[in-house]
Parts: sequence; structure tokens; C-alpha cells
Amino acid sequence: MLFLTHLVVAAGIAVVSRLRAASSTGAAQQLSLPLGWLVVGAALPDLIDKPLGMAGVTELYHSVGHSALVVPAIVVVALADRRWLALAGRRGTALAVGWGSHLVLDAVHVIINGRPSDALFLGWPVVSPPNPPAIPPGEFVWFYLGSPSFYLEVLLWLAVGALVVWSLRRRASDTLN
Repeated sequence: MLFLTHLVVAAGIAVVSRLRAASSTGAAQQLSLPLGWLVVGAALPDLIDKPLGMAGVTELYHSVGHSALVVPAIVVVALADRRWLALAGRRGTALAVGWGSHLVLDAVHVIINGRPSDALFLGWPVVSPPNPPAIPPGEFVWFYLGSPSFYLEVLLWLAVGALVVWSLRRRASDTLN
């Protein structure tokens, strides 16, 4: 998926989170996930891995930041310092949800494009995709346009756009009433 799509999906998650929090009442009342932390989480895998790949530190553009094997380590570190956990609260959850959404979108992307073995990036460094396309991020855009997951990406943008418009209209009608 394109970098901006990860951010758009994070924004969509934030809107859904706000809508759920606004509609919850009583003991089931929920707090919404902060947009900024969702976006940071959604951006982190690429902000970590793309520079490593471009500098030749790793052979793949999906390595450390895209590895699902890092999740247990992050959870252990977060739980080890309960003061941090108490302070982080929803921010930590939002960061993890944004990061997780990035991994899911990238895995769906390679599977839809007919390269399911490329989803092995989730197991890095234990397993690696057999023949991943070694295309730098800038050139990837041209390779990607017109691929099957590109059309899914367009649908995601449209869905999030419709969700935002619907949310804004709902908020406007709530303030009028």
C-alpha cells in the first residue's frame, strides 16, 4: 500500500473510534483513540524500514518495523514499566492499532497482488519472502499503479472519505438539535 493510504486508514480508525465513544453510555462508555497516535503508529513501519532498506542495512524494505515478531517484545517492554503504561493509556493503544493496521494492509496488498509468499515479511528475521520485489519506495508507485490492490486502495480512500463526510454531517445535525 502507498504510505498515504496507511495514514488515511488511521484517520478512518480514529473517526470510527470517536463515533463509538460518542454513542457509548454508562458503564460501557469508551474513550476514543487519539488521531495523532494512530497516524504515528501507521507511519512507523515505513519510517523505520524504508531508510534501512535504502541505506542497504537490510535487504528488504519490510524488515524490523514490519515484523509481527516484534509485537511480543513491545508488549513486554510496555508492561515492564507500569508507570509508562499508566501514562500512555489510549496513546499506546492507538500507536499499536495504527501499527497493526499498517501490517495488515501490507499483507493484504501482497496477497491480493498474487504474491502471498511475500507476506512472509511478517516473520522477519526468522523467515523472509523468497523473491520479494526489491523496488525502492519512489519507483514502487509506478509499479503499483493499476495493480489489483491499487483498486482496493482507491476503495479504502473512498470509504474513509464517505465516513468522514457522514461523521461531519452527523456532528453538524447534532449541534443543530
